[in-house]
Amino acid sequence: MGKGFFQVPVAYNEPIKSYAPGSPEREAVLAQYKSYYNGTIDVPMYINGKEVTTGNTRDMTPPHDHKHVVGQYHVGEQKHVQEAINTALEARTQWAAMPWEQRAAIFLKAAELLAGPYRAKINAATMMAQSKTIHQAEIDAACEFIDFLRFNVSYMQEIYEQQPESAEGIWNRVEYRPLEGFVYAITPFNFTAIAGNLPASAAMMGNVVVWKPSDSQVFSAKVIIDVFAEAGLPAGVINVVFGDPVMVSNTVLASPDFAGLHFTGSTGVFRHLWKEIGENIASYRSYPRIVGETGGKDFIMVHKSANAAQVATAMTRGSFEFQGQKCSAASRAYIPSNLWEDVKKIVIDQVSSFKIGSPEDTSNFINAVIDERSFDKIAGYIDYIKEQPNAEIIVGGGYDKSKGYFIEPTVVVTTDPKFRTMCEEIFGPVLTVYVYDENDFEATLDIVDSLLFPIHPFHHPPSQ
Repeated sequence: MGKGFFQVPVAYNEPIKSYAPGSPEREAVLAQYKSYYNGTIDVPMYINGKEVTTGNTRDMTPPHDHKHVVGQYHVGEQKHVQEAINTALEARTQWAAMPWEQRAAIFLKAAELLAGPYRAKINAATMMAQSKTIHQAEIDAACEFIDFLRFNVSYMQEIYEQQPESAEGIWNRVEYRPLEGFVYAITPFNFTAIAGNLPASAAMMGNVVVWKPSDSQVFSAKVIIDVFAEAGLPAGVINVVFGDPVMVSNTVLASPDFAGLHFTGSTGVFRHLWKEIGENIASYRSYPRIVGETGGKDFIMVHKSANAAQVATAMTRGSFEFQGQKCSAASRAYIPSNLWEDVKKIVIDQVSSFKIGSPEDTSNFINAVIDERSFDKIAGYIDYIKEQPNAEIIVGGGYDKSKGYFIEPTVVVTTDPKFRTMCEEIFGPVLTVYVYDENDFEATLDIVDSLLFPIHPFHHPPSQ
């Protein structure tokens, strides 16, 4: 066993590559994308470091080309989830006892693999599976994921260094231990970085994990699995299962060894899981830790002194990058009357300039939404808007799912600050604008703050 006070390398943000025409990184990603598109992959579950196949498979198709099959993944049953739990618990003793700096080395190695030989793979997989532009994929799948790994290692060292003060003749010490059980990680489709970080951050601290990725993100999840394996993560530390989300969650939450939930997904699903954990609380060996990030209804609030061009760009970029499928995407805006005509003109010009299509064509700014259920839900909102006398679509409003799940970025203006699309989370490329009297800034802030948002099933697909 090594002796010493170890200092991990200083964390830094991974530089974002430009992907300019003719650049090596652009050529590498497009070549990898083409290889994925022209091939097929078979994705097993990963339990105790072994590939587990069931023969019960589901096709993986790009959202922007949903009739083209690029692979399949194997769907598990309750016995596979239970096996993943048992395996994690078996691996726990040795993993928890591993010196922290050796755990750190594994995840720092994963970061270097992502920055190097796996960069094109994880970006191309994210473009393919989640219909992200080449730039959105670079920011998410490569850079943010790398940053999570590097900075979390640094935070781990900082946590371990935190020790209580000691009085004269007394030496107070704190030892940080992993949870006594396993962590259940449920990850969303919209960020590959989050999909990798939720199981990795728990494992980094000595925990063992059962990971359920989104059905819509399995293609890029496979790359994450490969990276962890090559970085030297021991078998059984992170076990990956696919299957019916209700079955998986019920099996996990019924285990007395369930010790923690790490979740990103819909508000409704998170509340349901929290409630179920509460109802099971007497059956657990310890009190489970619950960490969840869910949805919202992000807004843009504009003062009458603002710059119209800056406001318009904030609206179009903040609302429509990655088709509005981000928890951070703006979906409602409050614009003062003195600025509205200038803002409106620029917004229409910018949105009208956006090209829509496959991410393989890097000139496309808008790609497809994630799946048919999401498409139908968003299209339903657009149809509703078109029928209302107190709302008007000023740009966009079209949709077509014949080849891919394409929805035009849509800007709606309403005279009702409590119009349906001002209140309900859509999770798609729809921005609703309310124009308020330029002298009613404070009163409008009260309106912004007072709205309560109904829970709807498509913040992220229900599989998450």
